[in-house]
Amino acid sequence: MATETANHLQTAKTGVPGLDDVLVGGLTASNIFLLEGAPGTGKTTIALRFLITGAEAGERGLYITLSETEKELRNGAASHGWHLADEIDVFEVVPPESLLDADQQQSLLYSSDLELGETTRTILTAVERTQPKRVVLDSLSEIRLLAQSSLRYRRQILALKHFFSRYGATVLLLDDLSSEATDKTVHSIAHGVIKLEELSPDYGAERRRLKVSKYRGRAFRGGYHDFAIRTGGVAVFPRLVAAEHRLRSARETMSSGVAELDTLLGGGVAQGSSTLVLGPAGTGKSTFVLQFISAALQRGEKAALFVFDEELGLLFDRTRQMGFDLEAMRDRGSLHVEQVDAAELSPGEFAHRVRSRVDGAQAKTVVIDSLNGYQAAMPAENALVLHIHELLQYLNRQGASTFLTVAQHGLVGDMKAPVDVTYLADTVILLRYFEARGRVRRAVSVIKKRTGRHEETIREFRISENGLTVGAALDEFQGVLRGVPIFVGHAPLMNLGAMADDDD
Repeated sequence: MATETANHLQTAKTGVPGLDDVLVGGLTASNIFLLEGAPGTGKTTIALRFLITGAEAGERGLYITLSETEKELRNGAASHGWHLADEIDVFEVVPPESLLDADQQQSLLYSSDLELGETTRTILTAVERTQPKRVVLDSLSEIRLLAQSSLRYRRQILALKHFFSRYGATVLLLDDLSSEATDKTVHSIAHGVIKLEELSPDYGAERRRLKVSKYRGRAFRGGYHDFAIRTGGVAVFPRLVAAEHRLRSARETMSSGVAELDTLLGGGVAQGSSTLVLGPAGTGKSTFVLQFISAALQRGEKAALFVFDEELGLLFDRTRQMGFDLEAMRDRGSLHVEQVDAAELSPGEFAHRVRSRVDGAQAKTVVIDSLNGYQAAMPAENALVLHIHELLQYLNRQGASTFLTVAQHGLVGDMKAPVDVTYLADTVILLRYFEARGRVRRAVSVIKKRTGRHEETIREFRISENGLTVGAALDEFQGVLRGVPIFVGHAPLMNLGAMADDDD
């Protein structure tokens, strides 16, 4: 009995990156699992990887196909660079020849009755001959059509379940939902159910996600998880749950490298916190976050920059003129720069890429520029806020300082952001245009800081070939944030007022 209990608790890993994490270890051995999804969602690819992983562990596998030929399966495996080893048998279930001959068609019995019985017998014979530890049955739609009734279909699946249990095999049943998609017969019989879905956005590549809707006697990661099919197989990106990551570090104050900006920030930003740079297009949001990257690299740390809105070649040329040689930083290996195509990347995969830079490369400064591009990858604003919340919480607990930019609509006056995440960020830096002496100028202020006090003034700043320069407080003007300030002091613009004449 103790041995049986141990065998029952053994786990058959799928070998699919991320899927075993969702399943908290894999599939419990000697049980039947249902993998369902519309054609093209990746069922066959996952099933082949499941058998190959078993073969690598010395377990014999059997792929029973009622819909594809052995040649098609082997070609599909080869497209991912896989070779079906000798430990994997492919068994094709073909219709009996008598059913293809019109002269030998039965007149008193439905041909489906004979074909179902013949199909079942061939499957049982193949299993008895090979005695596999892992079995894939592809697909249930063919058996459902042959059974012709829900009762007969259920009894047939139950019979197969008891038969497989005698051999202690872990079985993966594939269902393409091409017939009677509302039939949940197998759901109640299977030990676990994994559902694959493909979504078609209005623009961009298709999005795929999966959900474990049932797993008897085992905890699993609930909800939807994004996944992708690429050369090399399926990669699953488990939904990020920040509460599972408890690593904390000392929250030291990090300098921006600009003394006046540090003063405005009350000394700098806290390590392991999030900072949002908010402002209309062209105010210099990217320049501010690049200043923090430059300061981090000067401290000997590593950083990661994820760019949604700008082509990398243009970004490198533009920032080089401001004193930030991002290309050289990247070539030295201290900075990871990645251009993100929101139309081709799911939010789950993006979070996975960010995590890989923090966990693997030990990046301590992460910049997402901008959330406007990130929003394009999301189906709804509410989902965007939830994704950002989990990502920021995770990064904070890893001791990484995160900087995000959001472009507001408009140039001066009352402006609105496409998504409000100010309440999520620990620090909020606000950038504004204002008009003075017939010139368009820029102002910066800090409107929020959770980790300490900050200066409440508004300062003028400029961007030149020497980088970012922040001036003294504009304490003799009112209405700077509205865009048209009123002079209330006793002297004309000072400090940066003179430097502003040199702006491009």
